[in-house]
Amino acid sequence: MKKDLGLVQAVYPMPVLMVAAYDENEKVNVMNAAWGQICDMDKIILFIGKGKKTWLNIKESKAFTVALADEAHMDAADFFGIASGNKIDDKFERTGYHAVKSDKVHAPIIDEFPVVMECELLEFLHTDHVDGIVGKIVNVKAEEAVLSDNGKVDPAKLHALMFDQFQNGYYVTGAKVGKAWNAGMELMK
Repeated sequence: MKKDLGLVQAVYPMPVLMVAAYDENEKVNVMNAAWGQICDMDKIILFIGKGKKTWLNIKESKAFTVALADEAHMDAADFFGIASGNKIDDKFERTGYHAVKSDKVHAPIIDEFPVVMECELLEFLHTDHVDGIVGKIVNVKAEEAVLSDNGKVDPAKLHALMFDQFQNGYYVTGAKVGKAWNAGMELMK
């Protein structure tokens, strides 16, 4: 029997996305955004509120990067979520992390995170109920250490963080339990 829990953001897992952009002075800012998703073969949507430092930077620079946070960098990933770039001027510098300029878009790539999508701003969405940033993914870079023999990202090697809104926890990806577009094939008969 199911028990009523009331209003809960009951989607699990949520990604732990590190969104980075330059401000008008080429200063790096990074934020932790769990509310984001791929929305087409080459597009990503981030639900970031208007006025956030990252929102303002993306508006200015017209580009951003989205990295997948991993277990090895959980402390900084969490810090990027609890510290506001509008209130802490040296937010990125406090972590001791390193950024390089993307060669595809006008945005920083944070060296420490193993997988990054380089994105161009397509549009800002604003309705009565949602604010979003839509970006075109122009390239993906990944550290060789997280790639499988076929050259694709291996979730078992990546140890990507997942956010749990039920208990406010972080978990990591790991064991493969089935093959997509195959596990349900028996029911197609």
